[in-house]
Amino acid sequence: MTKWYQIFPKYPWLSIYAWIVFCILPFFFIFKSSSPFEIVIGLVLMLLFFIVYRSSFTSKGLLLYICVFIEISISVSMTFLYGYIYFSIFLSFFIGNIQQKSNFFVIYSIHLVAMITAVIIGFFIQTELFLSHMPFLIICLIGVILLPFNTYNRNKREVLEGQLEDAQKRISQYIIIEERERIARDLHDTLGQKLSLIGLKSDLASRLIEKNPDAAKSEINDINQTARSVLKEVRELVTNMRGTKLEEELFRVKQILLAAQIDCKVSGTPELVKTPLLVENVLSMCLKEAITNVVKHSNATSCSISIKQSAKETLLKIHDNGTGLVVEKDWSRGHGLRGIKERLEFVNGSFDIQAKNGTTLNIHVPNVIQQSRQEE
Repeated sequence: MTKWYQIFPKYPWLSIYAWIVFCILPFFFIFKSSSPFEIVIGLVLMLLFFIVYRSSFTSKGLLLYICVFIEISISVSMTFLYGYIYFSIFLSFFIGNIQQKSNFFVIYSIHLVAMITAVIIGFFIQTELFLSHMPFLIICLIGVILLPFNTYNRNKREVLEGQLEDAQKRISQYIIIEERERIARDLHDTLGQKLSLIGLKSDLASRLIEKNPDAAKSEINDINQTARSVLKEVRELVTNMRGTKLEEELFRVKQILLAAQIDCKVSGTPELVKTPLLVENVLSMCLKEAITNVVKHSNATSCSISIKQSAKETLLKIHDNGTGLVVEKDWSRGHGLRGIKERLEFVNGSFDIQAKNGTTLNIHVPNVIQQSRQEE
């Protein structure tokens, strides 16, 4: 249910003060009338409009459309009687909140035709009054044309972002479940068997220690080797749990871009050669953060990801055709740049941004372990 203070746009193309002025202006137009009867009629129409307008945000089905047509009728009447057209701005915003496409276009067309007709007829009835605020009438008619589409598209984008967020949560849950199953399989198939073997050999060694010391010594050596093997597998298991492969992260970001209706092009190979797992994990986190920024802030329709590996470094390039950003202004505000910078500093990496024809993020990470081996 929409609350009373949510009947104005969250991101209005007019400030909230302008909407307050539109609520006060009817009094000015109404009290210009010389007849007390006309003043009373105007006050009643104004009060009825705001009551019905508030009710329309909580109504559904047929009642919703009845409320809209009542509001259109009141808006047209106010235009004829008092030259007050600005109720159409409230209606334009509300019509943009109608989700069904066919109903949106029908009501939008009815409202647009009604207001244009009212302005034309009212211009001949009260020529002097309409000429006195002609620029505002033109601006209002432009709002009647554009504001519903702006609100309609913004609402669809918010719905899509909500679906994208839900999809990301579900993907994260599936990844956690899959990882738990993998760990369970590893523990059962490898560690479980070898620990059972250690237990059996320990029992055998305890029975042979007095009868056949040499055989017991051999069993103890086997236990020692098996224990070392188990310890190595535990370390490998923990290492795999700590790190995220770039190839796996690339698969997930493709799904995110697809859900956001952004075309994705990938060049290069995500299978990095002789790259430490820690470095690959940092690259994966930076890629995830960069794609999140593209989806949330860029308004892009396409995104390209390039992976190039040389003997000295790995280059990860993310380019989108969105609105771009001004680095000097947007750095302090976030956009994930600070988080990317902190992660890269941990592995002596760096990045640069090119804000031309969209945004290009170049991430450079040196192959630290490979270089140290060459020096040795």
